[in-house]
Amino acid sequence: MNRRDWLKKFGGAGILFAASPSLFGCENGEVEKEIVEQTIKRTNPKLAKVAFIKTSNRTEGVKRAIELLNFKDEFKDQNLFIKPNFNSADETPGSTHNDILRASIDELRELKAKEFTIGDRSGMGYTNAVMRQKDIFAIAKDAKAKTVVFDDLKEEDWKAFQYKDSFWKKGFAIPKPVLAADSVVNLCCLKTHQYGGHFTLALKNSVGIAAKRVPNNSYNFMSELHSSPNQRRMIAEINASYKPSLVVLDGVEAFTDGGPHKGKKVKSEVILAGTDRVAIDAIGVAILRHFGTTAAVEKGKIFEQEQIAQAVKLGLGVSSHEQIEFLTDDKESREYVSEIKKQFT
Repeated sequence: MNRRDWLKKFGGAGILFAASPSLFGCENGEVEKEIVEQTIKRTNPKLAKVAFIKTSNRTEGVKRAIELLNFKDEFKDQNLFIKPNFNSADETPGSTHNDILRASIDELRELKAKEFTIGDRSGMGYTNAVMRQKDIFAIAKDAKAKTVVFDDLKEEDWKAFQYKDSFWKKGFAIPKPVLAADSVVNLCCLKTHQYGGHFTLALKNSVGIAAKRVPNNSYNFMSELHSSPNQRRMIAEINASYKPSLVVLDGVEAFTDGGPHKGKKVKSEVILAGTDRVAIDAIGVAILRHFGTTAAVEKGKIFEQEQIAQAVKLGLGVSSHEQIEFLTDDKESREYVSEIKKQFT
């Protein structure tokens, strides 16, 4: 497919839409039909429950947090796609800690999840090498989970997204294995981002599911993202392509400056879990502010941060800290929550 054909099939303007599975092989008129027929409904939730566990034990923290969310049959017989933070193989919070990955799989298996697939695209290095360095293939084998290296996907394995007035010039593409899963689990870290994102939590972790390049097309979508003054709004827009059934944020340690791979590290001692990415990110920013962070992350009200504000505009989560219900199971966690809440006022 040449650049001209790609622009015709991938870069059409219109209402927010998810392209059909046959987008890469259809004619421009069919694309326009899909634009009209498939729109994303903006349904900001009224309340988000977030488990907040003060702990330095990741395995215990994940277990306690997921138990507090009191899932019933939500994951029963589900095929789950797990999206960790494998941007690089750097030590946590540079990447998802293996204990978080193992514990999340174990807890979801207890909830009767059927199948697991672990996948990502690294932004700093080759994904396969990053996953090998972190021993992910061995962990997956032990957990009877599949793995997907997005770098190795073919053209037909990607699905295009584009909408009117988007900050993405040509839209973006998401792997079909992610979209085909019954549920997506987002495993993110707590850290700042020195290359324009300002912070990289649940919303920013979704950048790893967007293509850098699609086979047979030379356009570099990540170059566009990282060179754009609208980078943080574009990050939020990627999240409009899917909805996670669970987000687990590892805040046992955090980067309060630098990031995403190296930075000023603090012991923030917290595990968060919930289903609302916006709520998780808002709390994450509050925690960063609690420990002292960059001027960009400190600036303004938390819900005015561009990643969060654009996500709210797209209907991806709550629009105020008052809509967040903190779930705790001990005195230490409740006292910690009281301190973090002060960052919202």
